[in-house]
Amino acid sequence: MTVDTWIQAGLALVGTAGGVVSARSARRTRRQEKRDDFLAVTEQQGKAIERLEARVQRQEAEADKQRERVADQDEAISWLLHRVRTLVSHMKKGGMEPPVAEPMSERAARYIRHIDA
Repeated sequence: MTVDTWIQAGLALVGTAGGVVSARSARRTRRQEKRDDFLAVTEQQGKAIERLEARVQRQEAEADKQRERVADQDEAISWLLHRVRTLVSHMKKGGMEPPVAEPMSERAARYIRHIDA
């Protein structure tokens, strides 16, 4: 073996070693993979939290609308009760007797507390 052969063999070994080192450095470590997995899970959780927040806001808006509607219905029922009482008192003043009221259901009685028995 000549000197040129030894030089070529040495250069080949150095080139191979360089390739191994560069391949090792280019490979992702377990720590890097775990970090990327953590980032992916964190992003998914962040998106899920944003969806839940939007859902809660929609439900709160719907609840506000329902509360307003119930308050309006309560006002309407109060007005109707006042109107019925006014008509009954007007009939009694005129000497007429109002018809006997039909029995009230239990569900209605829970909301209409001030009735003339």
